[in-house]
Amino acid sequence: MDSNEIRSRFLKFFEARGHKTIPSASLVPENDPSVLFNTAGMQPLVPYLMGQKHGDGNRLVNIQKCVRTQDIDEVGDKTHDTFFEMMGNWSLGDYFKEDAIKWSYEFLTSKEEGLGLDPQRLYVTCFAGDENAPKDEESANIWREIFKKNNVIGERIYFRPADKNWWSVGDDGPCGSDTEMFYDLTGQLKDGMTLEEYLKADDEQRVVEIWNDVFMEYEKKEGKVIGKLKQKNVDTGSGLERIAMTVQGKDNIFETDLFSPVMEIIKSQVDKFEDRSGRIVADHIRTSIFMITDGVLPSNNGRGYILRRLLRRAKLKMRNMHEGEFNILSEGSVFYEIIQKFFEIYKTTEYLEKSESEIFEVIKNEELKFRKTLEQGLKEFERGEDPFTLFTTYGFPVELTKELGGKVNIEDFNKKMEEHQKLSQTASAGMFKGGLANHNEKTIKLHTAHHLLLAGLQAIVDKNIKQRGSNITEERLRMDFLCDHKLTDEEKKKVEDWVNDKIKQKLEVICRELPLHLAEKIGAEMEFGTKYPDIVSVYFIEDKDGNPISKEFCGGPHMMNTAVLGIFKIQKEEAVAQGIRRIKAVLV
Repeated sequence: MDSNEIRSRFLKFFEARGHKTIPSASLVPENDPSVLFNTAGMQPLVPYLMGQKHGDGNRLVNIQKCVRTQDIDEVGDKTHDTFFEMMGNWSLGDYFKEDAIKWSYEFLTSKEEGLGLDPQRLYVTCFAGDENAPKDEESANIWREIFKKNNVIGERIYFRPADKNWWSVGDDGPCGSDTEMFYDLTGQLKDGMTLEEYLKADDEQRVVEIWNDVFMEYEKKEGKVIGKLKQKNVDTGSGLERIAMTVQGKDNIFETDLFSPVMEIIKSQVDKFEDRSGRIVADHIRTSIFMITDGVLPSNNGRGYILRRLLRRAKLKMRNMHEGEFNILSEGSVFYEIIQKFFEIYKTTEYLEKSESEIFEVIKNEELKFRKTLEQGLKEFERGEDPFTLFTTYGFPVELTKELGGKVNIEDFNKKMEEHQKLSQTASAGMFKGGLANHNEKTIKLHTAHHLLLAGLQAIVDKNIKQRGSNITEERLRMDFLCDHKLTDEEKKKVEDWVNDKIKQKLEVICRELPLHLAEKIGAEMEFGTKYPDIVSVYFIEDKDGNPISKEFCGGPHMMNTAVLGIFKIQKEEAVAQGIRRIKAVLV
């Protein structure tokens, strides 16, 4: 069973049980300031887990694109990767533990509708209980009944503490206990393992987690559980890569159909293939492709920093396996062939929305910058510079410092990196829903002006201008947008005048709930890379005759009339990447 068949079976199984399939959201979170990327399938659904009504009902299913980089040093083992597809189904105040567990078991073991896995190789864990919630005997008893009914023999239910069987989206939001399903990859583990034997098998990756049912009935604030939610929710998750490994009887995810064609390309084009390095190259290029197609560009901070690190790390791993220099994007090269192959692998998933040529262009530009970085870094390396300074100041990878014989205290480097990342996360925490730092009046005014600015750029400079990022605080707005040239002083002045004219006209700002197909038909501005539900919020700014001068998909909030905004002033316009410009503006 290949990965496409697994995807199809999963969606059909839950559709047959009353779930509505919803599209994957972008890798870039729309309304979560706590993370740089969507790291779980439930992240885009947090408002609905908290009680907001979803336009597609209270039973949902999808396959969500995710990126996690906290385990980047583990990439290349049997199960870790940075990009993965999370298959998930949700109950928003509908069914709870019994149906969730029953359906999980059925999908995993059913030969007709599901994956046909051997139930005798299945093991589960449940929450052991603590001061926040009691021991989850209810889930354990449901499992006991299922195992008894299906003649699954031997002890295979283990209670684990909160760090293993409690899931939350972060320090604030929904949370709850979970029950996790593990599968014996070897087929040789004995029935009735003790907890110690099970933990040893888990540590040795002889059993791997393949499914997780989270029962989100509690709420957390500032890291502490404060009580129960208005509704009981179910959030399930199953990583496609691990499922494919299990179903296809492979020893690791890199031997599945998701990676094996790419691994063969790497093996055929390097001088001295090294298994782990090859896996890292395959993983990092795949993740980079998905980041770029969702609008992320290489930079020295935030999401762009992660992308840059992945691309450069992949380049270095190739360097270790290949004698001499090579152009990573020349026709027939490893990178070129890998990108082509991943487009072929994912052509039926609608995940890759940018063309191969666009992705090639981003990676080619980064390759040129990296060459300059290496030249400059090598000069500094000859002074014995601190490897952390080499990395953060010159982009000189710590792997290369070690390779060239430099002294690297990896514990000290990791400690400094952790502090550096915390500072980056603190800076990026200014991002709020729609790019807002908060919901103060000054910020909301700038948000409304932000809509006028995009409309003004399209009216004055180029009707094809599209937004590619935003950040709005109480002091200023910032917009990144597609544009092929530096704005002239005349263009900036005309845009300013256009926005201020609309402010003086005292125009109404109106929110309308529209079917997605209708919002698309009328040409409402959409956030690049975002997948939207069937019903969306569109904010209109209309002239006195009721004609829209601005219409955008947006979660709000906004002022109700432009009259309250003040005077709009562009402070700065600059380049941030190839074909991407940035404007900073204020209201005075």
